[in-house]
Amino acid sequence: MAPIGEKTALNVTADENIDDDDGQNIWAAILSEVQSSSSTKLPAYKSILVLGDNESGKTTIVARLQGNEDPKKGIGLEYHYIDVKDDYRDDQTRLNVWTLDGDPNYTGLLRFALPPENVAHTLVVIVVCMTHPWSIMESLRKWTTILRDHLDRLRIPRDEMREYEQSLVRHFQEYVEPEEGQSVQLPPRRGPNPLHPTASSGDDDKALLPLGETTLTNNLGVPLVVVVTKSDAISSLEKDHDYREEHFDFIQQHIRGFCLNYGAALFYTSVKEDKNCELLYKYIVHRIYGFPFSVPAYVVERDSVFVPAGWDNEKKISILHENMNSMRPEDTYEDIIAKPVLRRPVQRDAETVAEDEQVFLLKQQSQLSKVLPAGGESPARPTAVQKAASSPRASGSPGSPALGGTPKKLDGAKAATSEGVLANFFNSLLSKKTGPAPVKTDKASVSRDAAAELDRMTRSKKTSTASPASKAS
Repeated sequence: MAPIGEKTALNVTADENIDDDDGQNIWAAILSEVQSSSSTKLPAYKSILVLGDNESGKTTIVARLQGNEDPKKGIGLEYHYIDVKDDYRDDQTRLNVWTLDGDPNYTGLLRFALPPENVAHTLVVIVVCMTHPWSIMESLRKWTTILRDHLDRLRIPRDEMREYEQSLVRHFQEYVEPEEGQSVQLPPRRGPNPLHPTASSGDDDKALLPLGETTLTNNLGVPLVVVVTKSDAISSLEKDHDYREEHFDFIQQHIRGFCLNYGAALFYTSVKEDKNCELLYKYIVHRIYGFPFSVPAYVVERDSVFVPAGWDNEKKISILHENMNSMRPEDTYEDIIAKPVLRRPVQRDAETVAEDEQVFLLKQQSQLSKVLPAGGESPARPTAVQKAASSPRASGSPGSPALGGTPKKLDGAKAATSEGVLANFFNSLLSKKTGPAPVKTDKASVSRDAAAELDRMTRSKKTSTASPASKAS
């Protein structure tokens, strides 16, 4: 039988061990609780990358998701954020939003918005515009090519990239269309990253349907959402470009086929009429954070189409072929939805046509002939008689030499002849060469005649002045 003291020591040692175990269990429970609560908190490193051409509505749709009524357009690479709140767990965070300029020269900035470590946590949104439907498919092909080239330059390990691709395939295969109006319960978030869910242990026994021939044929490993903005422009296309219902079915068929190839969701939105903007926000936070989402696909209204990733297939798209009468589903998109040719009237400057020189001179000649006196004297040149009458010496003024009686008057016929020669000289300058064989005027002879006539008149004046002087002597 053990001594009483030894028994007491053993009991004390056992009690200390029990107390230590209880303390460790308490700390383990606290650490487990903290770890579980931290895992359920919304992460702050999730991102959206918005791509699209200029004037496609990228800035407007991002501002609408933010709740910003005064969007500001930037250049290059813009950064915004969206406040996200989890009402079920009383948690909130910020969703990073990167918007790339539509100019392809800025594609080098993608390395800041989509680095290798953030590929698994980024949702890519490609924005196109319904106001220019003829450029929709070209824009989609361009931006997916830019995105693929950027992902190739990141050199992500092949095994890691294959896992991203398989997660998108898994999302398609496991998609279950929710019933409209059903009660939504908070499901447990599956894995740490809802964008790329991991396969659970029970998925091996679950039978998954194979994908269609055109489904995810271009799997980039990054979740995509295609947003067609300004869907309210459909009415303008009908009015201005004579688009009919089959044209819009043809457009939707090609866009949905593209989305099926890349595994993308599709939204038709209108900020002006507030169509599908709130739905787009709910779908984005559902895909990024695993929030519950219970809105089924909607393809009835042509301006508010919604197709979630995993819902569509070739058979559903073929329903649109029933309304195509003047076109075939396999027609090239650009052949049917062609860019209109704008024929603007050419605005030319008003030309001032100068009047023909000879016509102008003929008009002046006719005006001169109207004011010409009947005697043939030119109004622009005073006659010799007028000169003599206006001469101060002809009036017998005191300071002038005596001319003795009235001055000698020129004969009227001679004056008319001299003035006629001068008139012919000036008329020759106005003559117009007309007819097949125009009569050439000898300008040299006319000039000689005019000079001789002026010389004769000068000599005659000198003679008439010298005669009275000789008589006086």
